[in-house]
Amino acid sequence: MKIKELGHLVLYVRDVNRSAAFYRDVLRWRQVLPDPTASAPTQSRIPVAAFSAGPRTHHELLLIEVGEDAKRVPAGRRVGMYHFGLKVGDSDDELRKALAHITKAGVTIAGASDHTVTHSLYIHDPDGNEVELYIDVPGVDWKTDPTLVGAPIRPLRL
Repeated sequence: MKIKELGHLVLYVRDVNRSAAFYRDVLRWRQVLPDPTASAPTQSRIPVAAFSAGPRTHHELLLIEVGEDAKRVPAGRRVGMYHFGLKVGDSDDELRKALAHITKAGVTIAGASDHTVTHSLYIHDPDGNEVELYIDVPGVDWKTDPTLVGAPIRPLRL
């Protein structure tokens, strides 16, 4: 067996409509399920929403509603997912545009890092899941020199 690629990520959320609005309207991810343009929304057994960035796969993110009484993501050191990354472009200009857009939408920046191979902004979704918005730094050849992936993290200067 050989893993070919990361196919998709599934998150439990308190309110699927609130979370779908964040990923669709704030992060501008294309929602594929349920179809947000349909005149009559389709009902499923479980409230879900799915998102796709394009033709590579049917969906990269699936949200499943578990209700407002679900426990929050615990802060600090814990076992489980730390964050997931979403590539928003290939230049600092594109990252600056993403920063301006999410700031205008009222999203708080939780962190910003220069990882040598990527420049990254960190935010939280409505349920506290951390999301990295990043660009691959042009001209950094991590394929030839994979040690660059482990380079020391520096503050990001956009």
